[in-house]
Order: sequence, then C-alpha cells, then structure tokens
Amino acid sequence: MLKKERAEYILDKLEELYPETPVPLDHTDAYTLLIAVLLSAQCTDERVNQITPLLFDKANSPQDMVKLSIEEITNIVRPCGLAPRKGKAIHRLSEMILEEHDGVVPASFEHLEKMPGVGHKTASVVMAQAFGVPAFPVDTHIHRLAQRWGLTKGKNVDQTEADLKKLFPKEKWNKLHLQIIFYGREYCKARSCHGIECPICTTCYPNRKKPFEFKKA
Repeated sequence: MLKKERAEYILDKLEELYPETPVPLDHTDAYTLLIAVLLSAQCTDERVNQITPLLFDKANSPQDMVKLSIEEITNIVRPCGLAPRKGKAIHRLSEMILEEHDGVVPASFEHLEKMPGVGHKTASVVMAQAFGVPAFPVDTHIHRLAQRWGLTKGKNVDQTEADLKKLFPKEKWNKLHLQIIFYGREYCKARSCHGIECPICTTCYPNRKKPFEFKKA
C-alpha cells in the first residue's frame, strides 16, 4: 500500500470500529476539561476520572479553585503523580484565567500555552474537544501507532502531528485523534502487537515479519 492508501484504509477502519468518540476524561465544561487533561500527564484517564470528582466537588471553576491553597489541591491530585507541579499549575492557571480572561478559559492556542502545565498537546485537546477547533493532539501513543502504520518518520510528536495533518482532512482531525487512541488501547498496545498482529498493522504491512522498532519521541 502507498501511504495515501494506508491513510484511507485507516480512516475507514477506525470509523467502522469507533463511530462514536466520547471524550475519555470526565468533564462538564472547558475549565474542568483543561484541569483533567493537565492531570492526565503521565497518568491514566481512569485514574484521573477517579480523582477529579473529589477536586471538582470542592472547586469546579477558577473562582473557586483559587480559594483553595496549593497544598489542598496538591493533596487531592497526589494519586495522579507529579502532584506538587500539578497543584501549583492548577492554582496559577486559575489565577491567570481570572486575571487575564475574565474567568473564562480562552479559546486560543497562544493563551492556553502560556499557562503553567499546559503544553501544545494539552492546549490541542482543549481546543478540539471544548471549542471544536480543528486540532490533532499527538501523545506518545499516537506517535507510536503513526510510526507502526507508516504514516510518519517523525522523530518527535511535533513532526508526527505535522505529518498526520497533511495526510488527513482537517474536518476529521478531532474525531480521528480519539479513534486512534481507542484503537491503540484495544488492539495495538504498547507492549503487544508490535506492528505485526492487529488488523490495521497486518493489512497495511502483510509481509512484515519482525516486530517494528518504535522510535520514542
């Protein structure tokens, strides 16, 4: 298969498997999504969804969050890992939303990425899922699958994001990013498949016999 043919097949297969793509992180608005995505760094969505109800019961808006101390926030989010850093970031970005954006999460990559704890990937998720702006958030899992499927030779997530954006229609990006995540969790896992077992890998590369060597971002 040529790369374009692989992309078309993958798009069709993922749409067949995952016609609905609910956001894995529980949230009620742009602010709670932003906090949940921040907490998901080096943490599973399942764990985040266990912790955010405890946090949001105390504060589900920037107005309420700044009333908590950094120590209080840190203690609640501790099970998500990197708690001191995440606690400080949640408190400070809540202050910034109040000070600079009238208490409303800005629908802007530029403004989101200025906030502590918010990198390009986190901003992309919020822009895509909270505001419907076309974005293609790429984490290490999508980076791994894109390599296995021959969609990129990118050495980092930034290059992989650029390659995927060129391959797929813009109107598909927001849904496709979630579809790839769902597929990776179910079929093409980090410690299994290895590019030689799942339906997409075997269809795209039927003659591949040896495990595919993934280049980490």
